[in-house]
Amino acid sequence: MTAAPEPREDKTTALLRRVLLDAPDDRIEVAALLEPLKRRAFGFLLLLLAIPNFIPVPLGIGGIMGVMVIALGLEMLIGLEHPWIPGFLRRRTLSREGLLRFLDRAEPITRRLETVCRPRLQRLTRRPFTLLSGGVMILIGVLLALPIPFTNYLFGGMLIAFAFALVERDGALLIGVWTATLAIVIASATFSRALAGLVRDLF
Repeated sequence: MTAAPEPREDKTTALLRRVLLDAPDDRIEVAALLEPLKRRAFGFLLLLLAIPNFIPVPLGIGGIMGVMVIALGLEMLIGLEHPWIPGFLRRRTLSREGLLRFLDRAEPITRRLETVCRPRLQRLTRRPFTLLSGGVMILIGVLLALPIPFTNYLFGGMLIAFAFALVERDGALLIGVWTATLAIVIASATFSRALAGLVRDLF
């Protein structure tokens, strides 16, 4: 007798949209949003942190989001199975309509990611490789927190790709995110060194 196939899981945005549509109120607590997502919570929380990079927000929000991404990376680095969120953040409510609008706005990106994302190289999405993912997440958070102009979409896009890789257990996409982050860090360091040399020569 052959084993029954595992039930097919919803894709990332479909699951998040279902959670939002099932919410009884116009605003939904972060805790209630993440509760049904269980082991996918790290990826979905990262997806939520990407949202402010694609909508008009007060200046300096990148620094706040960057610190939160760093904190999430530290939690992965120490080996937490599920993200720990302080009580005041768990109780914070988000607009259900606002989140649905974000899903609609990000659909061109998410649709492409969902087309190519699938469970593969899944070993890379589990320990000990989650330690590497945590370190990379910290680097992205640092880059996001730095006052680098015109990078919101770039780092926001990286967060979305990272989130999809974690949720869909796509190790191949994780490798792409790790590589892109390393390349950006090297490029940023090279640019900063060149800029420092230019300023030194001028003055």
